[in-house]
Amino acid sequence: MFSENMRAIRKSKRLSQQKLAVILNVVQQTVSKWEQGLSLA
Repeated sequence: MFSENMRAIRKSKRLSQQKLAVILNVVQQTVSKWEQGLSLA
């Protein structure tokens, strides 16, 4: 559920995973893992 919401919100704001990662001060791979449901931390 978190992963689906994260992707939907990111796309609705027209942000790439890289842009979102910069905003959240994480690496792009972290955003990818969140969206795949592989990690929550």
